[in-house]
Amino acid sequence: MTDRNAAARLVDGTHVEVAVIGGGQAGLSLSRHLSERGIHHLVLERDSIGHDWRDRRWDAFTLVTPNWQCRLPGYPYDGDDPDGFMRRDEVMAWIRRYAESFDAPVVEGVLVTRLREVDHGGFEVVTDSGTITADQVVVATGGYHRPVLPPEASSIGGDIVQVHSADYRSPDALPAGGVLVVGSGQSGAQIAEDLFLAGRDVHLALGSAPRCARFYRGRDCIAWLSDMGVYEIPVQAQVGGLTKRESTNHYMTGRDGGRDIDFRAFARDGMHLYGRLTGGAGTDLTFSPTTEASLDHADSVMESIKNDIDRYIAREGVDAPLEERYRPVWRPEAEVTELDLVEAGITSIVWSAGYRSDYSWVQIGVFDGAGHPTHHRGVTATPGLFFLGLPWLHTWGSGRFEAIARDAEHLATAIVERSRREAGAVVSG
Repeated sequence: MTDRNAAARLVDGTHVEVAVIGGGQAGLSLSRHLSERGIHHLVLERDSIGHDWRDRRWDAFTLVTPNWQCRLPGYPYDGDDPDGFMRRDEVMAWIRRYAESFDAPVVEGVLVTRLREVDHGGFEVVTDSGTITADQVVVATGGYHRPVLPPEASSIGGDIVQVHSADYRSPDALPAGGVLVVGSGQSGAQIAEDLFLAGRDVHLALGSAPRCARFYRGRDCIAWLSDMGVYEIPVQAQVGGLTKRESTNHYMTGRDGGRDIDFRAFARDGMHLYGRLTGGAGTDLTFSPTTEASLDHADSVMESIKNDIDRYIAREGVDAPLEERYRPVWRPEAEVTELDLVEAGITSIVWSAGYRSDYSWVQIGVFDGAGHPTHHRGVTATPGLFFLGLPWLHTWGSGRFEAIARDAEHLATAIVERSRREAGAVVSG
């Protein structure tokens, strides 16, 4: 791997067959395939390899997917707990070991500021360390770039400390007092759990995120879904088609060996639940009366997944123990729609409102009206420009370690085939 002190010397004026922008698991996976095919390429990383796992994860973070699903090209999980869940620092170390395993040509500390096509063919990649050219380019920066804060954040008054989930680190890093977590997707759910287990007074504004049981009928649900081929179904075949790319993942946790996240149980034990946040000014917030509806929806999705598993077990004749279905352990006696932060003793808010993609530096017309790249399995309408590592790039597994190898191999094949076509055109010309 290339150290950041050599960045300017290696980047400025360099020409490569392929420039890979982003040195996370997606960019490295493609790099492995390109290296095996003898394709001259560079991986440009603005920070350090796998830095998102360090910079955007809290201290107690664990993977939601089991370790056996962590398999990058030529590099399966190398630990001794395949059914466990790696913690934040373990994931980052594993990714760095992967890069070292094939001496990935990564230049760290290089920020790409502009990508454009050039008149004579190929691309110009402008960085803060100089400009390179490339025959083909793969954007592997993921789809989560800029943390989103809702409009209400700017209206909160008083001395309330506000952080986005990307900046949350631990319960001790927040001031003493109650904490309001806004959003119940994977990050919000796990952060609320982290705070609650630490003994904090937690208030949670629920969204529409579904949930999934951690284990059912003797196995991790992800193992059942993997055997059922759920992670391999193309996005075009999903209900809603390409709009599935905007869906929220199911919440569960890998903490302490993995378990369900049951907000009803948390509420029974003292967590305060609200519906969707609808407004705020000063220290007064309002919520929609949707607490029970949100809980019921999440539970219904969990139970529908169990139904699918039951059908699979019956169809395939699998010997699996029976298990009683979930019964709600708590229901709200009344919907709470107003909250005074000061009266409730709340001193901080964690906004788990997601991220917005930012491809403003890509000066090529391959985006839809919402700023998302348009592509088919990562291949855009601009010859030689590809995207990798996006949620639902091709399947549900695309946003996970589970399918990165498959997506990277597909793009590597497309890159090689285009190189051959271009070479053939030059020879025939």
